[in-house]
Amino acid sequence: MDSTFVIAEMSCNHCGDLNLARKIIDSAKECGADAIKLQTSKAETLTIDCCNGLFKMSGGTPWDGRYLYDLYNDICMPWEWQKDLKNYAESIGLELFSTPFDITAVDFLESINVVRYKVASFEAIDYSLVKYVASKQKPTIISVGVSSEEEMQEVVNVCKSVGNNDITLLKCTSAYPAKLEDMNLLTIPDMIQKFGPQGVKIGLSDHSMYIETAVAAVALGAKVVEKHFTLDRSLGGADAAFSLNPAEFKATVDAIRNTEKILGMVDYSVDEKNRKFARSLFVCEDIKKGEKLTKKNIRSIRPSDGLHPKCYDSVLGKIANKDLERGTPLRLEDIEG
Repeated sequence: MDSTFVIAEMSCNHCGDLNLARKIIDSAKECGADAIKLQTSKAETLTIDCCNGLFKMSGGTPWDGRYLYDLYNDICMPWEWQKDLKNYAESIGLELFSTPFDITAVDFLESINVVRYKVASFEAIDYSLVKYVASKQKPTIISVGVSSEEEMQEVVNVCKSVGNNDITLLKCTSAYPAKLEDMNLLTIPDMIQKFGPQGVKIGLSDHSMYIETAVAAVALGAKVVEKHFTLDRSLGGADAAFSLNPAEFKATVDAIRNTEKILGMVDYSVDEKNRKFARSLFVCEDIKKGEKLTKKNIRSIRPSDGLHPKCYDSVLGKIANKDLERGTPLRLEDIEG
């Protein structure tokens, strides 16, 4: 990844409307995303249809009060759309891939030939599913929003156990939306230090509503940034509350690209034209041949045409071997010995 891979997560923001899904793809491309991501799931493989309290959303989420099965049944994208959407995205130069939530979803996505996979935070600890995804030998991006450091290492090991070494772990705060004070992005360089030597790339799955999180993540070394994307939050949808609209998403992409330019590369070279007005040693009073160089007639001033200022102490007391006019850059050939 020579530049940050920016993913627009459509999730359920299609609101059950295929034409809206196509419009989201168009807008993601216009906003500068590298890829659009779907979710390939069925309610019955995510949970069971059970209405006891354990299956009821709570805790301050956007979905509080809803039962898991009903929520997932409402938001799942029809699988029959996904090949069409993939072809459409590719026709306008945008990659489309998906998050499978069970083995049959992986098989389906293989049938439409997606080029990479994403594993969601809540599935990252389901190692049998991760192993099956990784066994397809395609780049595998894994959100680790609810994984311990030990579990992060375990999921990397699972991928490697089937010969898949193209792994990206995404730092993620699994709150919707995530608060800035909960982002803890300093985890990113620590993850790079721990997992980078194993060939693992690190990125950010960002559920916050701020541009700064993506900028900070890229500055800290993130190679992937994923953000939820909608045409308009007022359209509704289960994820609308923490999804960026086109103006916000484009501003985020632009900020990421500017950050990449700012970071540049390690470079200790000096552009001499930029040193033009740096200091150097100059003759600041007329000096006659045979006269000593003193603090009064030699000074370190701008511009940079004379000797380096580090030579100042060593030239004091030396003898001028010719007449030197005020405003002349001092050079070694002007000095005896």
